[in-house]
Parts: sequence; structure tokens; C-alpha cells
Amino acid sequence: YVPAERISKGFKDISAVFEVNPLNDDLIVLKNTNAIARSIRNIIFTARGDKPFNPFFGSRVSELLFDPMDQITTLAIKTEIEETIKNFESRVDLKEVQVDPSYDDNEYNIVINYEIIGIEADPQQLAFALELTR
Repeated sequence: YVPAERISKGFKDISAVFEVNPLNDDLIVLKNTNAIARSIRNIIFTARGDKPFNPFFGSRVSELLFDPMDQITTLAIKTEIEETIKNFESRVDLKEVQVDPSYDDNEYNIVINYEIIGIEADPQQLAFALELTR
């Protein structure tokens, strides 16, 4: 038995800020790698319970930012990001999540390495900082 390979013609999503394209007055569309990177960020930053009719969608990353900044919290954030991507973004093959605390800046630097399933694309890297905002 050989599993079927997933093939896609591409991925599209609208910009989260609903910007209008000045050439055609339509919403700006994110495609392929940008659409998936935006999706991963949105899933990580969505708190569980925020999506109507799907109380388990999202992550606890926002909650973990209130915990003491130490190795235990760093590992918890890493695990939460890995599980969230594996559970809610089936278009990627997650390779690695790095979480590095920056004690001086009171933030965590996040680097996510993944490959997109179904389209020809180079391995992807998404980097951002997590910081407590009140």
C-alpha cells in the first residue's frame, strides 16, 4: 500500500487587515507561502475558546506569557506551539520550533521551521517575538 500524495494548486487567504488593492478595489489576497505563514500566526495567537463553535481551536500561548519567564515556561510555549500547528494546520510538515527567552526585553523569540505540503516551495521559516501586552 502506497499512501496518496497530497497535491494542491495553491492556497489563498485574504489579508487580516482587510486592505484594499488600489488597482481593482478588491481585498488584498495572500497566496501560498504568505497565506500559510499568516494562518500559522493566527492559530498561535488565537486563544482557545475565541472561535465560535470550536472551543478547542487555538493555543494557550497568550496565557503562558503570564507565567514566570523560565525554562519551564519556555518548554511549555514550545510544546504548545508544536501541538497547535500539528492539530490545526494540516498543510504543513512541522520540522522544528525554537523558543528563546530574551530576559532583558521580557519576550520570547520564536522561530518555526516547516515545509508546505502539496505545492512546490522551499522550506519555510517564520520568526516573531512573543511579549506580554496588557
